[in-house]
Formats: sequence, C-alpha cells, structure tokens
Amino acid sequence: AVVSTQSTGEGHEIVALAHLSPASPDTQEMDSFMYQTVGHNVVHSLEVALGVKLFKGTTKGVAITQDLAYTETPDDEVEDLFSLLSRVKSGTGCTAVCSGAIFSTYQKNRVERVCERLGLVSIAPLWRAEQGPLLREMIESGFTIRIIKVASIGLNQRNLGKTADELWEHFTEISRKYGFNVCGEGGEYESLVTDCPLFSHRIVLEGVKQVCHSEDDIAPVWYETFGGVTLEEKEGVIGTSLGARADGS
Repeated sequence: AVVSTQSTGEGHEIVALAHLSPASPDTQEMDSFMYQTVGHNVVHSLEVALGVKLFKGTTKGVAITQDLAYTETPDDEVEDLFSLLSRVKSGTGCTAVCSGAIFSTYQKNRVERVCERLGLVSIAPLWRAEQGPLLREMIESGFTIRIIKVASIGLNQRNLGKTADELWEHFTEISRKYGFNVCGEGGEYESLVTDCPLFSHRIVLEGVKQVCHSEDDIAPVWYETFGGVTLEEKEGVIGTSLGARADGS
C-alpha cells in the first residue's frame, strides 16, 4: 500500500492513512484473508514518515463470507474496513481509496465493494502489474522493503530481516522453481517499507525478535516482532524513539 501511494504522481493527494490491527493487543499474527497484521505495532511510525494522519481500527480477522464476490455480512472482517473508512471519509472528506492490490481479485473485490457503499472511488494503481519488473522498479526507486514474515517453500528463518534487494536473486530463482510470487501476492511473505522517496524519515526498528509460528518442513512460517522504532530524519538528525504500541496507535 505504501508503494501504491506513488499514484500521487498521477495528480492524487494523500490526505490520510488507514490501518486495521488485531482486536487483541497481544496478537501479532492472525490468518486474515484481507489484512497483514505482522508489524502492526510499529505502523504508527508511517504517520510521521509520510506526514499524513493515520486512522486506526481493529479487526478480529474473520472471513465469514469467502465467496469471490462479497455482499454485506455482519461480523465479517470486511465490515471492519467499512467502519474504518467511514470514519476516514467523515474526518477528511476524501473521495477515493488507494490500495496496493496486485493480483488478489478476492481482496480487490472487497475493497471496491466497501468503496461503492461509501460513495468512494477505488484506485488500485498496481493492479495486474508484472510482479518481477514491479518489485525491481520499487527497489531501484529507493524503496527499502524489509521481509518481516516468511511462509513459503524456498523461504525460512534466515530470510527474515533481509531486504527485497538482498533477496532479489533468491526470489527470482524460487519463482522459476516453484511459481513463487516475487511480490508476495500468494502470501509467501509479508514486508514493511522502512524507507522510500516519500518518507521524510527513515524507520529504524528496535528490539527485533524472531518468532516461529509453524515448523513445517516444506514451508516454515516465521515472523518478526519489534520492541519499538526510531525515526531518523533524512538529513541525518535522529528523532525521538517512539516505542511500539500494542494498539498500533
């Protein structure tokens, strides 16, 4: 989603960020069909790095309706997005929502349905982009993309904490071998952008720990947790340590 905000070059203005974190502050990882939850307690740093207000909400991450097409369903995780974007629209007067969807029709359909209900335009500037060239373009444009979760054949604990640039050759190799989605669109990995041309500050992660979620022999699942973050101005002035927030606020 951070990458997709480059659509500002097409004349769009970013007026807010929106993020859903687990309903339980102690939860770091949950198997949501819609949302990334790993790293949720450092997402607040994006508000400073991008200089844009962050609206927050919570989700239980439960997909009650799993059909490709979505209809309004009480207690489904999509309704959490509807509630959050309702607040964003009310608080900012925004007219559109920009998402980072690349290949998941399931997710794109749900974002579009929520936007329809709210009278908002859904913008997905990365939709159906060829993943290899797209990731390479991100890297060469100055995006530092840290891998904070792995869940795929060909990836393991050793890949955590590395950047997409460092893993580029490995990604392309396992893509040829296994059909790996190099942008992680199949849930192969999750990431956190710690620097990009849009940021006024770099995000420096602190208190990093590695957690094993599943010791599967073929596709072990590992993720990182963070004790806090420091924001470092691009000019080299080190900012105040923000700490990690259990509620993602």
